[in-house]
Amino acid sequence: MNELFTWEILGTYAGAVLATTLVTQLVKGIGFLAKIPTRIISYVIALIVLLATNAVNGSLNWASAGLSIINAVIVSLASNGGFDALTGGAKLQKH
Repeated sequence: MNELFTWEILGTYAGAVLATTLVTQLVKGIGFLAKIPTRIISYVIALIVLLATNAVNGSLNWASAGLSIINAVIVSLASNGGFDALTGGAKLQKH
């Protein structure tokens, strides 16, 4: 394996979630981004990853762009939840 990421890997659910998590954690505290909620940053990054993957694979059209808007929500939420689970950020409330 010569590459950590390929466009094919980024096109998978797991690849998109991992890339979104890594880039979000890298940029969330930089400059003006520090004032924006992390969930919004994560969503924008997920959308960029999905749109870029479709563009590079030659499958970007209005239909795939529309689906990318919805799929970015899923990827972003999975990215945020996975990070919270790893860092202990998600606390379970006792009732």
